[in-house]
Amino acid sequence: MKNQVQLITYVDRITGAGLKELKALLNNELQGLFGGVHLLPFYYPIDGSDAGFDPIDHVQVDSRLGDWDDVKSIGEEFDIMADLIVNHMSAESPEFKDVLKHGKQSAYWDLFLTKDKVFPEGLSKQDQEAIYRPRPGSCFSTYTLADGSTEEFWTTFTRNQIDIDVHSAAGKDYLNRVLARFNHSKVNLIRLDAAGYAIKKPGTSCFMIEESFEFVDKLAKQANQLGMTTLAEIHSHHMTQIDIAKRVDMVYDFALPPLILHTLFSQDCRALSHWLEMAPRNCITVLDTHDGIGIIDVGPMDGLQGLLDEKQIDNLVETIHSNSQGESLQATGAAASNVDLYQINCTYYDALGQNDLDYLMARAIQFFAPGIPQVYYAGLLTIPNDMVLLNQTHVGRDINRPYLNREKVQQALQKPVVNALIQLIKLRNSSAAFNGRFTMAASGKSLTLTWSAVNAQASLNLDFATKQGLITLLDEQGIETQINLADLLTPAQG
Repeated sequence: MKNQVQLITYVDRITGAGLKELKALLNNELQGLFGGVHLLPFYYPIDGSDAGFDPIDHVQVDSRLGDWDDVKSIGEEFDIMADLIVNHMSAESPEFKDVLKHGKQSAYWDLFLTKDKVFPEGLSKQDQEAIYRPRPGSCFSTYTLADGSTEEFWTTFTRNQIDIDVHSAAGKDYLNRVLARFNHSKVNLIRLDAAGYAIKKPGTSCFMIEESFEFVDKLAKQANQLGMTTLAEIHSHHMTQIDIAKRVDMVYDFALPPLILHTLFSQDCRALSHWLEMAPRNCITVLDTHDGIGIIDVGPMDGLQGLLDEKQIDNLVETIHSNSQGESLQATGAAASNVDLYQINCTYYDALGQNDLDYLMARAIQFFAPGIPQVYYAGLLTIPNDMVLLNQTHVGRDINRPYLNREKVQQALQKPVVNALIQLIKLRNSSAAFNGRFTMAASGKSLTLTWSAVNAQASLNLDFATKQGLITLLDEQGIETQINLADLLTPAQG
């Protein structure tokens, strides 16, 4: 994997078209900015109930976007990350429809997980209370089979997402086919979507239990044998992330986005610096993604102390709602369908009240923190909360999943804040210092992050009280260059 900034994007939502158009965008308007791209689900269909995360056919590219040759074409120039949707598949899939038609006589019966498979003696109240739920409501959905009988299928997320029995021969074959397709199409980075929920065991939380670690470890090694790197996608307590990082190739630093917001809101970097001291180094860093801004990742959990306490989290959430003028409140929790209990749905730009300097400071911290940075397409272009789309779909996360096209991208690239961000991306990609050693110095209201290699050094110094940000670069010739973040927002005078 290249140690360069990567783009996260839906193919159709940034181009208004398909894979060929995305490659053209990467090689023209976005030329030289990204070493890789995370292609959010491009499988058939891209417009299911969960924006592609409920595939009817995981090994078929949605024909509206192109085909696997188009994916391979992008992979010949860029690292490609794709989602291996480990936990579930669509209720509209031919396999599940066959199950509904033929019941236990279906060739695909073993592919799906039922309540009886996990709890053959019945689900006790104690077992039910122990199950960790990412969303409100039951984790089971009742379906009526063709013969009139009913069966309760495990549906961790939505009724349309039927959980897979990953231990069954059919489940293993399903995942093997997806891995083989990825390998053939030059996908070299695999995001293990919802892997923490894949293993269910009576008497446990059914989330990131020891057997989950074993499953993820085995799947990662299988991908490694094909020359692919795996990324575990798990929202949980920060110590769980540290534990997971020891067992997989890479993890997300999901604690970083809320901690940066907390730091900018409170002008106190102690929680952030404390985390950066212990955070996994084999990580992908993000500020925004296709999902919301995670809160659980910094909070207390199951009696364990969080990186932020309850009061700090309340202040963080309320400030986001205030900065977004209440728009995030309309997209979060019970206010919108497809809700997550642990996320705030809002663009990162709006979470910061569309303050360009604060946003640039946040991105600078991300780029100087340990890990490979990824930038979400809406965040790259500072697209504000899409309230029109939210009001159309009533899906909370659509507030940060805008539909764009080539013309809208070109217009957004003219914004001073976007130009400033592009300069930061180019700096992060070009300095050899980021291949070196990371050090940090912090006092309550100031933070210095430094990367040092044999022939280069890059340092970011931030004063949160005065909102001053200074980058100092030292190149191979020993020439020093200083860049004031505020100056990046001022268009050069011709």
